[in-house]
Amino acid sequence: MDILIWVLIIASFAASFASVIFPIIPGPLVLWIGFLIYFFFVDGNELSIFFWIGAVVLTILLIISDIIANSYFVKRYGGSKWGERAAAVGVIVGSFIIPPFGILVVPFVLVIIVELVQKRESQDALKAAVGSLFGFLSGTAAKIVITLIMVIWFFIDI
Repeated sequence: MDILIWVLIIASFAASFASVIFPIIPGPLVLWIGFLIYFFFVDGNELSIFFWIGAVVLTILLIISDIIANSYFVKRYGGSKWGERAAAVGVIVGSFIIPPFGILVVPFVLVIIVELVQKRESQDALKAAVGSLFGFLSGTAAKIVITLIMVIWFFIDI
């Protein structure tokens, strides 16, 4: 029985990392499923309150990392406020359209469209859209690092 429980915990951690490539997998949720399986079926007392508080904070950061990164880079590359908002909406919508490529393509296309609708030069619109790609890549890197921190912290705490 212990082996099955540990297989489920490790599988949930692996699925959380797989969510970076397949955004249809809810990464933070499956990560928490692993934590909760351990808590309820192995030994919940081993995980400290400090771990749980840190896990909640990191989970919030994990969820919003794509949106924050996209908005930051669109703005940095000269995008408008509406371009930032389009990038944020594109990340969310793109998660459901043509996974995993939608999360790259949808924000890129939306930023170009929004910037062009605002009568911006096509070169400036393209530059802001490239910012959304950098935002996606940095958001993905942040998700990998945050998930890794949470998993390592889990094993250190137990």
